[in-house]
Amino acid sequence: MNQRGRTPITGIDKPEERLAALGLTLPAVPAPIGNYEIGSIDGTRLYLSGQGPILEDGTLATGKVGKDVDVEEATFRARRTGLVLIAAMKEMLGSLDRVVHVRRVFGMVNAVPEFTEHPAVINGCSDLFCDVFGRRGRHARAAVGMSSLPGNITVEIEAIVSFSSERKPIR
Repeated sequence: MNQRGRTPITGIDKPEERLAALGLTLPAVPAPIGNYEIGSIDGTRLYLSGQGPILEDGTLATGKVGKDVDVEEATFRARRTGLVLIAAMKEMLGSLDRVVHVRRVFGMVNAVPEFTEHPAVINGCSDLFCDVFGRRGRHARAAVGMSSLPGNITVEIEAIVSFSSERKPIR
């Protein structure tokens, strides 16, 4: 295990095999609730719409960090949100093997005004991307606090991903 309590995955290159090694299953991507798509493609860039934390039972995790939810639970919820984003990548690209690099993550934390650990919360998603994509999962990032988020979800995260236009595995 490393300093964050995560076990690094070595010797596995394919993202879906890494997900399996982590014991993770991708959730269904929720249908948009407005006039937008789960993502938009421009050339070899995939712009993913913001997603929230879907728990194992299919419900959205709600609550304000610093009031209803502690940092550890919020970090777990950011990781769950990362799984939704990965599911959206797979849905839009057909295969996670096409992901060349996660370029940018924008994480929003529904928090009380006094809360200051937004980066620690969004690390849940960032760490997941590195666990699943290896070095290709490291990205530029912003982690900010919000006074509220839709449906009182704990976090909302969006991402920008570059991908291969070819439908063959990236090494």
